[in-house]
Amino acid sequence: MTAAFSGADWLALLVHFLSLSLLAIGGAITTAPEMHSYLVNEKSWLTDSQFTSSIALAQAAPGPNVLFIALLGWNVGMNAGGGPATGPQAWWMALGGVGIAMVGILLPSTTLTFAAARWGHRNRERRAVRAFKQGMAPIVVALLVATGWILASSHGEPLVHWRLWLLSAATTVLVWQTRIHLLWLLGAGAVLGALGYL
Repeated sequence: MTAAFSGADWLALLVHFLSLSLLAIGGAITTAPEMHSYLVNEKSWLTDSQFTSSIALAQAAPGPNVLFIALLGWNVGMNAGGGPATGPQAWWMALGGVGIAMVGILLPSTTLTFAAARWGHRNRERRAVRAFKQGMAPIVVALLVATGWILASSHGEPLVHWRLWLLSAATTVLVWQTRIHLLWLLGAGAVLGALGYL
């Protein structure tokens, strides 16, 4: 996939990530549905496969979950440069895409978080601060569910992949109702996939 990029496109990418940074309640992953809408559906800078693969690879790798932003930026830049076969220009554009995406997603939210955390710590006993903290929990959960739905629905109809949906539901219930560590459940899913059951 090749995308012709101008300076205005790079600026639009930066502004989009800057604005999403302020909406990233619960982490950058909660803004994945909006990123998908913008990068894949609206601008066609990424394919659906590139988008979901970027998230899957970043989530599988050790490190912070914001790594998927770097991979999205990398893929946008690589596509803008014509792909890996075009040589150094594509690699430099990919690095530029990483820089723009990461600065865009990190700068506003870290600045706001720093200022809000200092203020919240000084005013932690106020009723409004306690209410705000309690009210944010369901919003974060809903955003994570929306992200999961976008990632899961990219694999086709639920009835075709019923085993994956069943495994996801069972894992959710087990994490919620038991003390089984999530890594054991991830390992069990990996084993089932390796054996061909999923």
